[in-house]
Amino acid sequence: MEWQPEPESLRQLIQLLNSTQSPDNEVQQQNNQRLEELRKVPDFINYLLFVLVAMKEESATARAVAGLLLKNSVRQDFASIPPHVLEYVKRKSIDAIGDPDTLVRHTLGTVIATSVALGKIRNWPEILPRLMQLLDSTEYPVVEGAWDILHKICDECGLELDEPLEDGTRPLNVMIPKFLSFFSSELPLLREYAIATTTIFVSKRSECMQPMIDTFVVELFKRANDNNPEVLKAVCRAIVALLETRPEKLMPELENVVNYMIYTTQHSDPDIAMEACEFWLAFCEQEELVESLRPFLSRVIPTLMRGMVYTERDLLMLDNGDDDAVVPDSDQDIKPRHHRARTHDHHEGGGAASGEDGEGADVGDSDDDDYEYDSEDDEDDIYSEWNLRKCSAASLDVMSTAFGDQVLEFVLPALREELASDDWCIKEAGILALGAIAEGCMAGMEPHLANLLPYLIQWFKHEKALVRSIACWSASRYGKWALFGSEPNTLKVYFEPLLAGLLETMMDNNKRVQEAACSAFATIEELAGPYMVPYIQPVLETLIRAFDLYQRKNLIILYDAVGTLAEAVGSELNHPSFVQMLMPNMMKRWEDLHTEDPHMFPLFECLSAIALSLGPGFAPYAQPVFERCVQIVGETLQICQQAAHDPSIEAPDRDLVIVALDLISSIVQALGDDSQHLIAGHNSIALQLVGMCMIDPVTDVRQSAFALLGDLAMHCFGLLRPQLEGIMQQLVPQIDRNFSHIHVCNNAAWSAGEIALKAGDELMQPYVNPLLERLIPLLNNENTPVTLAENAAITIGRLGLVCPTIVAPNLEIFAQRWCFVLLSVKDNEEKSSAFRGMMTMIGTNPQGISKAFLYFCQAALNWQTPDPLLMDMFIQTFAGLKQLAGSEWEASMSLLDPQSRQMIKERFNA
Repeated sequence: MEWQPEPESLRQLIQLLNSTQSPDNEVQQQNNQRLEELRKVPDFINYLLFVLVAMKEESATARAVAGLLLKNSVRQDFASIPPHVLEYVKRKSIDAIGDPDTLVRHTLGTVIATSVALGKIRNWPEILPRLMQLLDSTEYPVVEGAWDILHKICDECGLELDEPLEDGTRPLNVMIPKFLSFFSSELPLLREYAIATTTIFVSKRSECMQPMIDTFVVELFKRANDNNPEVLKAVCRAIVALLETRPEKLMPELENVVNYMIYTTQHSDPDIAMEACEFWLAFCEQEELVESLRPFLSRVIPTLMRGMVYTERDLLMLDNGDDDAVVPDSDQDIKPRHHRARTHDHHEGGGAASGEDGEGADVGDSDDDDYEYDSEDDEDDIYSEWNLRKCSAASLDVMSTAFGDQVLEFVLPALREELASDDWCIKEAGILALGAIAEGCMAGMEPHLANLLPYLIQWFKHEKALVRSIACWSASRYGKWALFGSEPNTLKVYFEPLLAGLLETMMDNNKRVQEAACSAFATIEELAGPYMVPYIQPVLETLIRAFDLYQRKNLIILYDAVGTLAEAVGSELNHPSFVQMLMPNMMKRWEDLHTEDPHMFPLFECLSAIALSLGPGFAPYAQPVFERCVQIVGETLQICQQAAHDPSIEAPDRDLVIVALDLISSIVQALGDDSQHLIAGHNSIALQLVGMCMIDPVTDVRQSAFALLGDLAMHCFGLLRPQLEGIMQQLVPQIDRNFSHIHVCNNAAWSAGEIALKAGDELMQPYVNPLLERLIPLLNNENTPVTLAENAAITIGRLGLVCPTIVAPNLEIFAQRWCFVLLSVKDNEEKSSAFRGMMTMIGTNPQGISKAFLYFCQAALNWQTPDPLLMDMFIQTFAGLKQLAGSEWEASMSLLDPQSRQMIKERFNA
């Protein structure tokens, strides 16, 4: 007997679904709590599906809400759904395809696609044949519903569709020809579905797609002049996909393709124009193709520059009002912010830096960098969607990078005209273009900048806020020239007016201008670094005033600007007058902010930079900051543990733990050994929390925990000593030979080296071999990311310094790669300790270096300023090797080039 709902339970569910649209927050909370309870009911999924597919008398909204809840339940609980319930869902879903209501139909499509994606196509073999059959239906809702589901399945399961089924057939061999036949459908929506769905397999480089790619191209270009805007957008996306995956199919007709895309980039519909504009961005990112674009630059570049002008729709959505500085921001105005945990590398002064290089990303992360126009994005924040203007600017940027100064022949004439225009929209687009070409055409623009930069600074005061804001961004793109250009007295003549102009504009009465000016200022101070020192006082005065003027959204950028100043000027900020200007304001904000406030993240990061800059000068403020960090970590971990056992408790954001750990790290680094009294307080609760964070399921938490562990080892090892065995049991497994989580592995490897230096021979001996079993394979693997390989090498060197008798027998296995990896690391104390360890090992096992002798010579010569102790060890090591080699020494030295031989003789007396 088929399942049937219990009437009263069904009535209550319908009532609940209808009330989900209530604007009352209290009602919404009650609904959410009730729905969470219902999720535990065994046949809750059946009820939701019944409402979605069978209760046509109910509102489409209530049915769609039921469908969304059903989709979420399937996604979250798929593994635990009883087989008979899944079969009920599959059977009833197929029967309901083609519901007359579009919202319900598409919601059902999402449920089916989710079930297919999670359960795999092979476990629902009838779904694809049924959907393909429904494409031939005479009922439009059925055909459209089938297409909607197919598109979603293809998007979710594209790779699986390319694989043969148990009977040896490949679904796509049947599906793609059918899709291609719909390119000429009389119905525009079906043409759009067909093109968009087939393009998925072009983008995925589907094996089944390749034999049909020529047919795809022919059918696609038949739609090049389609009268439906959505179809035209799909055509443009498909051409971009071809350019990225099968460019050879476009090259024979490149001139016609380029002409078409130039024409379409100027389409009266800005959304179609934007999709066409993506072609230029994609073209310039194809290094092997970009040269083919050169003959068309004279027409492409003016097209892009015209595309940078604000459309009427842009201006309407921007709400381009002046003098809104006193208007409070809503929480919706503030973008979610995610903190990047610290990772230890050797290219930022040896400190712990955020893992922003591509090599540092965890395997499997999709942490793509945002397009460089970050300040420009800030300027258009209220209109944050990707649009024709931004795509045109991005395309001109990458084009100028690809072709360099050669684009100026086509940019400058239009630029002169636009910058001189009385139409502020045209002028604004010219300023945007000027900033877009900055990176690629800096050399060619230099002769013009002495005249152009003063104009940009002058436009900081333009009557239109959008001109003021884009002028700030564009000027910041030329900040390096203002600092280091070849003009005489460049700091006085260009940098100081630029800095003064930005500081003044930061106090603008328009919030968008404040944002652009503050972002531009942060860019400039980062470029300037120590050159900012003479201007600390006026900068601080402006920043403090801005704290009183800015609304919530811009305060986030202001915190960044303060933190960047601290990083730029370093210990120069630790002057009593500067500390007194800055810290009372920062501490007041620290005390007033609630832990849940979105501003906590930027404030944590800002205080971390300030602490490192002030060093011992941060001591008067360390206690309350440290204690609150410990409290936040403890409370967050406790709630996370409760949420793991009680689904009704919402797990807090673990980013709070990450920023708190990083701030504690900064305090430890700032105070050095004097931080021990903080760490030891409250029965060393901080150490217990660090231990919990080292085994946390979230990789970023573990990453920050091991960064803090390394700092604690340096400055508070006496507190770690009693817990060393437990710490090492947690640490060693995190050094993963497959570097699945690179940042965690990196920080664990680095902290092991710091522990070794403090622990000494006797304490460290039990852990050396387990560490070497992981570190040596990491070092010798040429696929290991650079920073991780460097940390592995340095820690091996430090283990050799502390426990040479254990490490030295392995010398021959890693010495060559060790020397090679550390060639690129600049001189610092960490590298010095590692080299002292290497030479201690050579003293213990001189034969171990024989096969890597030439590499060792190059690594030794690469040192620019070895400290006296290290230099003495180099001299002794070379003397020992020379004595051991005896008459064979000269033969070994002859393998070096003459210059290297001479340098070794002069520097190391060998």
